[in-house]
Formats: sequence, structure tokens, C-alpha cells
Amino acid sequence: MDISTQQTAPPPVPPPATTEQKRAARGATRPGDRVFLGLSRGSGILVLVIMAAIAAFLTYRTVLALSENEANFFTSFDWNPSGSPPEFGIAVLAYGTVVSSIIAMVIAVPVSVGIALFITHYAPRRFGGTIAYVIDLLAAVPSIVYGLWGALVLVPHMDGLYGWLDDYFGWTGIFEWNGGAARSLFTVGVLLSLMILPIITSVSREVFRQAPLMHQEAALALGATRWEVIRMSVIPFGRSGVISASMLGLGRALGETMAVAMVLSPSFDINASLLDPGGGTFAQNIASKFNEATVMGRDALIASGLVLFVITLLVNGGARLIIARRKEYSGANA
Repeated sequence: MDISTQQTAPPPVPPPATTEQKRAARGATRPGDRVFLGLSRGSGILVLVIMAAIAAFLTYRTVLALSENEANFFTSFDWNPSGSPPEFGIAVLAYGTVVSSIIAMVIAVPVSVGIALFITHYAPRRFGGTIAYVIDLLAAVPSIVYGLWGALVLVPHMDGLYGWLDDYFGWTGIFEWNGGAARSLFTVGVLLSLMILPIITSVSREVFRQAPLMHQEAALALGATRWEVIRMSVIPFGRSGVISASMLGLGRALGETMAVAMVLSPSFDINASLLDPGGGTFAQNIASKFNEATVMGRDALIASGLVLFVITLLVNGGARLIIARRKEYSGANA
């Protein structure tokens, strides 16, 4: 037969759709799905609109404040927006906010991860459930209660720790103590670590519980110890979750108000030692000065609030970048 006269074979006929595929096709156009899609999309857009409105309001009031400010807003140590001329800056507030939050994270993150691993992989089920319940209850304690406990119990009992730090690490200058009251950024960091510990512990605990059981059993079958199983299977799987939990805790530490205001002895000075009383944070300064502030003073406080708003956004954005880079190694996709 001549090749030129051959006809091309017809394309294969696709198999008939199954019942599940027909149901899925009908479900994609169901009214309930369309309503749910619209509500979900509208909720996301609403959140973005609210964030944009907050940013616009803060920016507008900040421009009004900075137009009258005679000092450098980012480097000045003064805070006198009611003066003539007004002079105010956020150098002390930014330093105090960042330093106290770092201290809180350094203390809280390792302890929280350790508690979460103990509850999920070491403690008996009933005992671990009791510990988890107690830890979760700490998240329900109001900030004012933490502040009262910090001012009446924590501050008077920090002298021993301060003396020990001064004896062994005072030569660094960072932990030099001159015998003053323990109303310093270090005490604030310790208090904040207790406040964010339940948040980090709770999220980390749930993430570690989702670690694939087959991976852990395979490691045990190969002769790994319990710690090696945790190190090779559980922690890599939950790394992204721990980062997310830490960022949630950091968000609370950055914006904590009443507890910091009751413990810290505010002053617009930056001390070389973390144990010297004094300092300030954005939230504490806003809470303590807002009621008695003039119109110009409120605009200045709002300007400092905008900086805190930007810092929080940068922290969360950085966390998302870290998670996006590490998710392929987390074990979640295994």
C-alpha cells in the first residue's frame, strides 16, 4: 500500500468520566462553593484594606508631627513634643524595644522548644497533657497581672541574679551592676519571656506532633536513639513551625504595654549595661504619655507607633522569607 494513501489514525477516545469526577465538576459550580469563595476572598481583601487604612492614618499623623519637630526623629534622645519648639526622637525607644525583645526571645525560644519536645516525645501521655494544660493557661493571664507580679515579686528577687551576672560577666560592661533597683531592660526581657513562652510552646507542640510517624519508626529501626530521632526527624520537620511560633511570640514582646510600664523605670537614656535601671519601649511610652499629651504630643506618639508598626511588618516579612527558603527541607513535603 502506498504510504501517501494511508490515513492518520483517529485520536484515542478518552474514557468516560467517573462518578467522582462528575460530582467534582458539579461541585465546582455549586452556589455554596461560590458563596464560600466570595466570603473568603472578601475577608482577605478586607484585611488588606484595614491594614492600608491603619498605615495611611499613622503616616498622615506622622507627617504632621515631623513637620514641627526640630530634632532628628531617628537619633535624638529627647522627648519633648510639647516644648517650644517641639523636639522628640525614638532612639531610646527603638533601642529598648529591640533589646528587651531579643532578651525575651533568647530565653523563651529554647525553653519553649524543650518543653514542647518533652511533652510530645518524653513525658507520659497523661503527665504531658497536664503540663500542656498548665502551659496553655499561662496564655490566658492578663498583662496587668504579669505586670503586678513582675513589680511586686520579680523585681525584688532579681538581686541575686544581678549579683551573679556582675561577678562573672561584669567585665564585659553589658552585665555590670551598680546596685540599683532591678527595673531594667533585662528584667523586662525576663518578664516578656514568661509572657511569650505559652504561645511558642503551644504552636511548637502541635507542630512536633505532626512529624511523620513512619520517619521516626524508620530511624528507630536503624538503631537511632530517641534524641537522634528528634534531631533528624522531628526538629527538621517542625523548623518552619517553630519559626512561625517564635514570630508570634516576638510580635507580642514588641507590642507589650502594661507589664513593661509597671516594671521598667522609664528614662530617655541608653545605658551600656543591661542591668542599669532606665530605658523605654514604644508601647510603654505611648501608654504612659498618651492621656496627658497635647495634640502635638499625640501626633509624636503616633509617629513612634508608626515605627513600631513598620518594625512588626518587617519582622513578619523576614519570618515568611525564612520559612519560604527552608520549607523544602522541613520534612513537610516528604
